[in-house]
Amino acid sequence: MKELRERKRLRLIDVAYKLGISETSVRNWEHGRAIPRLTFEQIEILLSLYECSVTDLKQALAETSRRKAS
Repeated sequence: MKELRERKRLRLIDVAYKLGISETSVRNWEHGRAIPRLTFEQIEILLSLYECSVTDLKQALAETSRRKAS
C-alpha cells in the first residue's frame, strides 16, 4: 500500500483528507495492522489517487499482509 501512495508522491495526510478518514487509518493499512473498510465512493477515490486498478490495490494489500506475517 505504501508503495502505491509513494509512487504518486502523496503524503498520508493527503490520502486521508481525500477519503475523509484519519491519517492513522491509512498508516495502519500500510503497516498491515488494518484492512481498509471503505465505501464504493472512497474506493473509487483511492483508485484515482493511486492511478491503479482494483487488481493492483488487491495485490498491494496482499503484499502488505505477507510482509507483516513475516
